[in-house]
Amino acid sequence: MNKKQFTAQVLEAEKSLYHIAKSILKNDDDCADAMQNAILHAFEKLHTLRNELYFKTWLTRILINECNYIIRSRKEQVPYEDYYEDEKAAAEQEDYPDVFEAVMELDEHYRIPLVLFYVEEFSIKEICRILKLSQGTVKTRLYRGRRLLKEKLEGVYGYEKKELVR
Repeated sequence: MNKKQFTAQVLEAEKSLYHIAKSILKNDDDCADAMQNAILHAFEKLHTLRNELYFKTWLTRILINECNYIIRSRKEQVPYEDYYEDEKAAAEQEDYPDVFEAVMELDEHYRIPLVLFYVEEFSIKEICRILKLSQGTVKTRLYRGRRLLKEKLEGVYGYEKKELVR
């Protein structure tokens, strides 16, 4: 893969990378840092890419590693007011703020597979490669994530909990 192909592939994946970084980090500045570092590392390690068909999967894995590194390196505490304002601003930008907030409230174990599957439209096999998990684990996390979202969104958008009638 040459520089031109690399650039084209990165530009094509840019929106997807942002969604993934945002689902992990939640802060736009951190997302930008993670994306920049991931692209730089990917370019430096381009020779290690075995199959160009899996470029996006490979780049996504690098991005997730960068996001995790940023989380580990952030030792300082963020005041609740700043955190709440960032979350509120992000939710207002979305078409479905209640759904966005509900997804962002999920544990990372469920949030990341849901974003990869439903927002970025990765297949379950690709998610397995990205997250280094078994297929059964990914399917379980998707199922549990959907169930948790359903519980969080009761009463929103006309959804009501149905009681079993005997």
